[in-house]
Amino acid sequence: MNRVTAPWVRTRLRAAPSAAVALAVLVALTACLAAAFPRALDRYTDAGLRRAVERASTGERSVRVDADPVLGGSVAEAEDSVRPESLADAYRSVLGSVERPLVVDERQSSYGVRVTDSLPAPEKWLPRPDGLPAEMVLAAQEGLADHARPTSGRLPRVAGGRTDFTTADVEAAVTEETARALHIEVGSVLHLPAQRALTVHVTGIVTPERPDSAYWSVDSVLRTPSLRRTPAPPGAPSPTYWVGGLLLAPEAGPALLGTAQVGRYWHLATDTGSVRSRDLDGLGSAVASLESGPGLERLRTAIDPMAEVTTGLDDVFTAYGRLRGDIGPLVVVAASGAGTVAAVVLLMAGGLAAGRRRTELALLRARGASVRGLTGRLLAETAVVAVPAGALGFGAALLALPGARLWPALWAAAAVTAVACLALPLRAAAAHRTVRVHGGRRDVASARASRRRTVAELTVVVLALGAVETLRRRGATEGAGDLVALAPVLVGVIAALVLVRLYPLPLRALARPARRLRGAVGHLALARAGRTSASAVLPLLALLTAFTVAAFGGSVLSGVADARDRAALLAVGADARVEADDALPSGLSDRLRGASGAREVTEVGIDYQAGTPNGRQSLPVAGVDPDAYAALAARTGLGAFPGGRLTRPDGAEGGSEDAVLPALASPAVAERFGDEPFGMRLADGSVATLRIVLVREDTPAVYGDDFLVVDRAGLSAGAAPPNVLLLSGDDLDGGALRRAVDDAGTVHLRAEERGTYVDSPLQTGAERIYTAAVAAGAGYAALALLLSLAGTAAERAALLARLRTMGLTRAQGRRLLVLESLPQALPAALGGILTGWAAVRLLAPGVDLTTIALSTTASPVGRAELRADPWSLAVPAVAVLVLAVGVAALQAWWSGRRGAVAELRAGDAR
Repeated sequence: MNRVTAPWVRTRLRAAPSAAVALAVLVALTACLAAAFPRALDRYTDAGLRRAVERASTGERSVRVDADPVLGGSVAEAEDSVRPESLADAYRSVLGSVERPLVVDERQSSYGVRVTDSLPAPEKWLPRPDGLPAEMVLAAQEGLADHARPTSGRLPRVAGGRTDFTTADVEAAVTEETARALHIEVGSVLHLPAQRALTVHVTGIVTPERPDSAYWSVDSVLRTPSLRRTPAPPGAPSPTYWVGGLLLAPEAGPALLGTAQVGRYWHLATDTGSVRSRDLDGLGSAVASLESGPGLERLRTAIDPMAEVTTGLDDVFTAYGRLRGDIGPLVVVAASGAGTVAAVVLLMAGGLAAGRRRTELALLRARGASVRGLTGRLLAETAVVAVPAGALGFGAALLALPGARLWPALWAAAAVTAVACLALPLRAAAAHRTVRVHGGRRDVASARASRRRTVAELTVVVLALGAVETLRRRGATEGAGDLVALAPVLVGVIAALVLVRLYPLPLRALARPARRLRGAVGHLALARAGRTSASAVLPLLALLTAFTVAAFGGSVLSGVADARDRAALLAVGADARVEADDALPSGLSDRLRGASGAREVTEVGIDYQAGTPNGRQSLPVAGVDPDAYAALAARTGLGAFPGGRLTRPDGAEGGSEDAVLPALASPAVAERFGDEPFGMRLADGSVATLRIVLVREDTPAVYGDDFLVVDRAGLSAGAAPPNVLLLSGDDLDGGALRRAVDDAGTVHLRAEERGTYVDSPLQTGAERIYTAAVAAGAGYAALALLLSLAGTAAERAALLARLRTMGLTRAQGRRLLVLESLPQALPAALGGILTGWAAVRLLAPGVDLTTIALSTTASPVGRAELRADPWSLAVPAVAVLVLAVGVAALQAWWSGRRGAVAELRAGDAR
């Protein structure tokens, strides 16, 4: 048997090399995409976690272990506990208590001993901003020579290499920033009158090698002095004083014991390059173990029973896990849809090959070939092509996306290869399980579904409906399970099954009227459409699934963009905003009107400190030109209103307290003041009497829940001078605007504000995967349509050739093929639009786009909901119609060029 298989495979590959090459390209491309998905997922989730850790402060992303010196024993024991040897032994114990996958970056970690409170330095030459003496933090930190280089002087040393409790003179170094701010020089001497006076000689000024590293940033006062304020009662002055750091030699730790409260510390910097999103649970467990678990017990046993561990990593990991949990299911929905369409295309490729070789395989079965033997030969034939192609696609994915896990990508590529290998053998085995000399024609218009098919379709429908209902109730981001991730796909499956069942009905209904047509083209096209194979459910399934995924994915991307645009518009109020604390220059508005892209400039005067005369309530009051501001509100969609409703009444010029100004208010302010007149004291001391006549949720000038908008002409001249300019325009140049404004105010662009909402690779990665999934689904859907047309291309070409011998013109041939394709393309296009719209409508209550849009659940625009995007519905449908009609017209043109005799011979050969 084995000696026969190899010649069979070689013969078949040589007989149809183009089909083998096409299968290899399809498998390689699909395997590459399948392997790329988990690797891309790993890369952007890992990048998101690293970004979250890096953006946290140094103290939050480090683990700090603190312990007092060994007390309760002899002085020698206390001194030994703060010597470098003892601290190094404890450091190794601390490292051993850290559980993987949490990894410590030892190059940035530090340990040592320091005074817990800063000590006052009475030297008069130290700067005293408010008359208070500067204070110093003394630290004997290990590794100073490895993390700093002397710029003048030398590093501190200890005479004799050893200090003790009685040592009163020590050497220290300071950083350049400390020396510059506190006027310290090499040779300076500081006398610190603590519990036991300590004299510090400054022997060197150093420059940190990596100032932003954890070594220098966990206790930043050792690198950069800070100007602090003394506590004071509310309203009382709070004088300031300087606090700087003195870097002692590591051996000088015992000298600090007699000065003040001393503490040992070990700062463990997290290796951000080693954190992986897939290890998030393990990272959280490792941090929990150090804070209050076995790790803490080991530390206390090895170092001190009262040792404490503090870190902010648990909060960082929790926030990241919440963000990943909200975004992940949406990505799985897109990936499952694209994967389903790709799988359908692979099955169609196998079905097309089985249909093309139907006569050959039927002849082999008639001559005694067993189903098992036939299946084995076909499997060997496809495996010879598919396995190397799958390996090639897998290798391409590895090269394109390095630095991710291997096994998920390998399993994905192997699954694609297995489907490609089994599609043809299983399809052939199902079609030729019994020996048939002639298989009867099964037309769509006359075929009746079997009971097994009916039961299978009902089962799929029930599962799909259950998934959709679960998603609506629990939401896509609440872990509703794998079935929910397939909900959009199952909606497409339902539509495909229903459409296939309904497809024969219009054909039967049109058959009788078509007989009365005078021309033969329409009647013949309808008859041809009714004789399409009943197995057309597979390409229809691919098309509708792709439509559903495209509609869902396009709606997700559109919803994300709309949410960001809306949030940026609320924050800025227009396309650009120029704001100053005081009044803006009078000519600035005219200069900005001439800026590139600017169309309108609206002046607003906002008094942020306006309040009621009794001083109990305060809120922003915006003075505007009613007509110009109403036009701006209408353009932006932020609380549009008729400008005439805000126009001051006659006699209310210059801030007359007797006249009542109409006001626009937020709902909270309207509920607070009602519709009766009330007074507001403005910045210049004048009082304006207002009455709320309009209530709006939002307004361009003020962002928040509390605001009032009035006619500026009804206020006093100094009450609300223009301090805000709201610009409308396309493609505003931020640099040009800032040059025009100069130092008069601050410029905020809506486009720049929108960019601040994308602050995690999780968001950008999810959007890219969504875009790629939609594009891949669309591409495979087009391929499915082409495969379905290719399956009957030879038959159509032969039909045209025969009809041309009977007088059919080329124009009539084109119309025939186009009309024949429309009964399948039109239902697919219309069904795709309806299916996509229904899927979005059904799944929208369970999908919240707030996190993926704004990286937070606290959205300024409320819940970002999923809405049907018209372009995502219309473009795929139009593309299907254009593709189907274009292929039919192209085939008719090509057949006309070849000639009737060549087509008839080709058809007979096939």
